[in-house]
Amino acid sequence: MASSRSKRVEYDRFIPFRSTMDMDYARFALTTPSRPRRDGSILSPSSVAYQKLLDECILKNMTRILAFKSAPDTSASQLPQFDEPIRLQKKQQRQISKEPERVLDAPGMLDEDGLNLLDWGSKNMLAIALGDKVCLWDDANKSTKVLLEAVEGSGPITSISWSPDSTVLAVALGNSVLALVDPATGQDVNVTEDDENLTPVLSLAWRSNSILTAGRSDGTVVDYDFRKDDTSICFYNGHRRGVCSLKWSDNRRYLASGGHDKLVHIWDACMPVSHRHPRRHQWLHRISSHTSIVKALDWCPTEATYWPGGGRHDHCIKFWNTVNGSCLNSIDAGSEVCALLWDKNKSELVTSHGFPKNQLTLWNYPSMTRAAELFGHSSRVHFLAGSPLGGVVASAAADETLKFWNIFETPKPTKPELPFARFNIMRAKWKTFLVLDMKIHCWQSCTETFGGIKVATHFHGGNDCKRLRVAQRSLVELKWQHIFMEVWLQAPKPQDKM
Repeated sequence: MASSRSKRVEYDRFIPFRSTMDMDYARFALTTPSRPRRDGSILSPSSVAYQKLLDECILKNMTRILAFKSAPDTSASQLPQFDEPIRLQKKQQRQISKEPERVLDAPGMLDEDGLNLLDWGSKNMLAIALGDKVCLWDDANKSTKVLLEAVEGSGPITSISWSPDSTVLAVALGNSVLALVDPATGQDVNVTEDDENLTPVLSLAWRSNSILTAGRSDGTVVDYDFRKDDTSICFYNGHRRGVCSLKWSDNRRYLASGGHDKLVHIWDACMPVSHRHPRRHQWLHRISSHTSIVKALDWCPTEATYWPGGGRHDHCIKFWNTVNGSCLNSIDAGSEVCALLWDKNKSELVTSHGFPKNQLTLWNYPSMTRAAELFGHSSRVHFLAGSPLGGVVASAAADETLKFWNIFETPKPTKPELPFARFNIMRAKWKTFLVLDMKIHCWQSCTETFGGIKVATHFHGGNDCKRLRVAQRSLVELKWQHIFMEVWLQAPKPQDKM
């Protein structure tokens, strides 16, 4: 009768059994240095449990390198199930709601090409023009109010635009008058004179808090500075018909304009002007590849030289390089493109469309694949505006509704940097600079204290004095870090000793 006792092979106690040795563990045990806890602290219970589990699963509770007998049989069920293949978790795609999160009535919304009646300011205030009225939506407290109403005969309102700091709202009236309105009081801050020779303003774009660019229905584009008596300071001549879209680049150097004449112009504000016409700018690039009016314009936030333009009836979105004026890409959107908006925090853009679906389309850039399509309007979606906080996009359509969509990804809040957060780094950097650069074999020295740093300079004239002045300027530059101090490194008097 065979014995039920398992046979174990015993070997010589002076000769290790290599087939039962774990060479990986042996290498780990020999090469890993021991790191005792110098602070004398005690591991937490969770750390102890984790270390115990790690020993059981990975190290198999091994404590010796050499083996002098065969390993005991171990049931597979007793081992923790950590040998299963690790499945890579797919990145969860962002869920975009197909329904608007809020819908507001917009009675009196004009269904006309070339107007700009919606804008969202940096103070989270949305302005919309409805016929002869301008209404404000305060997204913080979810309230509305009527900001102003045009007097009889001066309407309708053709364009509105917030200043970069949202302290004033520019309002263009149908009688060619351009007004700056205080959103708190509703009173006019500045108003241009009523001139019968001027045509209505169709588009507005702020170059700065004091300079406003306006495009009129006769094709003229003018820069206005309301601080001066002669408010018209610069002219851009190139369009033959109404200018229905204007956009300044983020660096405020390039201006893109699209018009009813199917032309797109790129203007360089830094381009030299003619002596005969010192206030007249010449276009940098003229683009005539669109076959319909160009209403949708916006600059790419990640590439300062790229910008897309959407034609109304040619159903195309084109990307252009402002350096050489070349077309980088052209996408057939499948329907008329009415408005276009970039996400400032991610490489995405949203377009609004008209016939036949009247939808909003979210695109991934630069692949230009459709990420989502949102349906909800029953008529052409004329205008888009993005929240300054990110995430939400407002759309206004000819069906007299204003809808808010949670389309873009909401940026994660960042912690504000403390005023002196980088002071220690700069202090160490300038300290190293001074010690290394000013260490000269000389016979005189002086010592000054700055921000707790003792700065020793050695010099005897010549090039050393130049180095001293460089060090002095470097220390004064630290005022940029809100350290209002002055450091004077002066040569010691002849009687001073080392």
